[in-house]
Amino acid sequence: MSVNGVAVRSVSLDVFRGAAVALMILVNNPGSWQHLYPPLAHAPWHGLTPTDLVFPFFLFAVGTAMAFTMPALQRGAAADFWRYWLRRVGFIFLIGLLLNVSPFVRWDAAGDLVWRSFDSLRFMGVLQRVALAWGGAVLIVWAWGRRGAWWAGTVLLLSYWALCVGLATGGDAYSLEGFFGTGFDRWLLGPAHLYRGVGVPFDPEGLASTLPAVAQVLIGYLAGTAFTSAPRRDVALVGRLFVAALGVLVVGYLWQLGMPLNKKLWTSSYVLVSSGMALATIALLMHHIDLAGAAQKSAAWVAFFDVFGKNALFVFVLSGLVPRLLALLRWSAGVDADGKTLWLSPLSWAYRDIFAPIGGLVGDPRLGSLLFALANLVGYWALARWLDRRRIYIKV
Repeated sequence: MSVNGVAVRSVSLDVFRGAAVALMILVNNPGSWQHLYPPLAHAPWHGLTPTDLVFPFFLFAVGTAMAFTMPALQRGAAADFWRYWLRRVGFIFLIGLLLNVSPFVRWDAAGDLVWRSFDSLRFMGVLQRVALAWGGAVLIVWAWGRRGAWWAGTVLLLSYWALCVGLATGGDAYSLEGFFGTGFDRWLLGPAHLYRGVGVPFDPEGLASTLPAVAQVLIGYLAGTAFTSAPRRDVALVGRLFVAALGVLVVGYLWQLGMPLNKKLWTSSYVLVSSGMALATIALLMHHIDLAGAAQKSAAWVAFFDVFGKNALFVFVLSGLVPRLLALLRWSAGVDADGKTLWLSPLSWAYRDIFAPIGGLVGDPRLGSLLFALANLVGYWALARWLDRRRIYIKV
């Protein structure tokens, strides 16, 4: 909806974006990675869990926000657009790179603080993917508009599928070593600069799999234009969003018969299924928030997620930086069975002495791990709320 030609923001979209950030903080900060409830863990390889929806939901929200900012960018001078584009892509990418190497020092085996080596610095990451996916999507929309976004998204998803099949290096195009992007990222970025969480150099936010991530942002943009172009937000608009969600989900689930749902490879079927679920979620939120009375719009759960959306990237970056900084503050907690010193930091102490015992009371260590993550989330919410009350909005 627009007033005097200016698009009016939707509370439901703000809540959606804030919820995505809140869930990213929740799933990234458990008390123990060994004690997770299944919905809060990623699928080992193929498959989809609620946690696997969090990052694509955030990229989808990045796209919906574009629908409100692109008209001004398209009306402005080309030079202004390029300055804005270069500054935002470069800044977000640089923040992600600095987050990977932060806090620049570490404790070595001898118990001394030493500088971190840049020889094994991971080049890619969540924020780097946000920067590149947003940057690619904005260029497409700026150059070719809404129709171009639809065609470009389709071409990107189909091309990625063709690349996976045509350039596979093994019998299974969607295995770790058979995926063409594994070799591509190793060749371009270097094995030492890739993520090693799967045991070998492989980056789930690599350059190759960024192609379909651009399409995800474009789908979010197209969804956002449904809000900006609609004369009013009513039940009919909610119905159209639900129908679109159903269509995208059907295509995505049919596609996964030949191209499995896989977050680490960011497969085209995964993009469509997660985008369809995002569309359905936004439609549901719109029905319960935008079309409701003032009381519902000011409900506690709406306010809780809304404040996360107002400083989304800043709070997310802080949630990754604070644990790294606190890990530098450590003290000895005795020795283990092998005679090695056990070290505690403020967060590990809080988990071991406060939250883990709660899980022990019920015989389920996953409860203590979840409560620790929820306590972290509440802490970052308090900060986001404090910033919002003082009208402090840190734009990236």
